[in-house]
Amino acid sequence: QVQLLESGGGSVQAGGSLRLSCEASGFPFSSYCMAWFRQAPGNEREGVAAIDRDGSTIYVDSVKGRFTISKDNAANTLYLQMNSLKPEDSAMYYCAADLFPPTVPAGLLVSEYANWGQGTQVTVSS
Repeated sequence: QVQLLESGGGSVQAGGSLRLSCEASGFPFSSYCMAWFRQAPGNEREGVAAIDRDGSTIYVDSVKGRFTISKDNAANTLYLQMNSLKPEDSAMYYCAADLFPPTVPAGLLVSEYANWGQGTQVTVSS
């Protein structure tokens, strides 16, 4: 049974940093594509960053240069380092995982992921 448990959210001032973690269990972590999504009230869930099996990464344009996704296969843990936070980054952040076909790279579409955590709240004040 796939389980994803996010942590590390909180309240920070604009310009601050947070590091989110997602502890995974119940599946071969290194074989799955992993991603972070976020959803603010009234908005659709959007992909923030994804990391492929080989460690390659993609980001939504709004976080490029500020956020870094990484993973520790030995610890079955996904991370999102968030720097230079802005009020518009405020949202519930979700960890997602799925087994992609070998030739399909990790993506940022909600429909590509079947496994989700319960989320961790990030609030950035101006």
